[in-house]
Amino acid sequence: MTTAQHKIGSGFDAKSTADDVLEGIDLTGKLAIVTGGYSGIGLETTRALTKAGARVVVPARRPDTAREAVAGIDGVELDELDLGDLESVRGFADRFLASGRTVDLVIDSAGIMACPETRVGPGWEAQFATNHLGHFALVNRLWPAIAAGGARVVSVSSTGHHASGIRWDDIHWSQGTDKYDKWEAYGQAKTANVLFAVHLDRLGAEHGVRAFALHPGGILTPLQRHLATEEMVERGWIDEDGNLLHPDLFKTPPQGAATQVWAATSPQLDGLGGVYLEDCDIAEPAPADGERTGVKEWAIDPEQATRLWKLSADLTGVDAFAG
Repeated sequence: MTTAQHKIGSGFDAKSTADDVLEGIDLTGKLAIVTGGYSGIGLETTRALTKAGARVVVPARRPDTAREAVAGIDGVELDELDLGDLESVRGFADRFLASGRTVDLVIDSAGIMACPETRVGPGWEAQFATNHLGHFALVNRLWPAIAAGGARVVSVSSTGHHASGIRWDDIHWSQGTDKYDKWEAYGQAKTANVLFAVHLDRLGAEHGVRAFALHPGGILTPLQRHLATEEMVERGWIDEDGNLLHPDLFKTPPQGAATQVWAATSPQLDGLGGVYLEDCDIAEPAPADGERTGVKEWAIDPEQATRLWKLSADLTGVDAFAG
């Protein structure tokens, strides 16, 4: 398979911060929607974008928590959104569209990771439903505002996508044939984030809308809320006192926010789209030796991207491009 997955020499790297990639970029008059924009790298993204002049809408499942987190940041407005509840997605999108505004940047940064087996909606597996289906429905419902703004849509994936492609025979672990694996479920959801960007870019390019997916890097944030300390110790991330064992392997939150901010704003990506990024550059294809770097072929396969789009539209009942 031929691929556009090759570095372009952006001049940035793993240590670059969100402020670094925005240097010299004026976002005055731009409107961004950042899901999860009140926690972890999402909060750093909100800070950086507003500092550069953008107005940022932060949809939040926990509005009171969000209000405290963004206090003191000018240019932010909050609304309520639970990505695991399609009626909540509809409500947020309807309220936004009623404002008559267009969107310049969408950063789908919210997500859950390695949670215990949980069901939402009609029995959907929670990581796939929240990380992928909720964002799929959100972008499709917001499409009139996204298309009018010629927006960039950025899906925050992860190197976790290496753990699993799409489990086409049993996406929701509902058949009872396999024991639920929280990391495989996370991997599937993160693969879905990439495939979503691949197909959205194909559909949206003629409207001036481009889409990207990315791995932000390893960052210790509230995303790890479902992991016991013992599990993080076992993985070699921290010691028993909570200290990082290998600080060089982890990014700070401002560094972790950099790639998604670069994806959303950089003129270096003008005319490009449908690719997976890491360390503020386009990622190379994953090496054959199994090292967790680059992008797996299953995550950028256009046929699987089309198949996932159709499945997601059937499940959510939303498709801005139908008919």
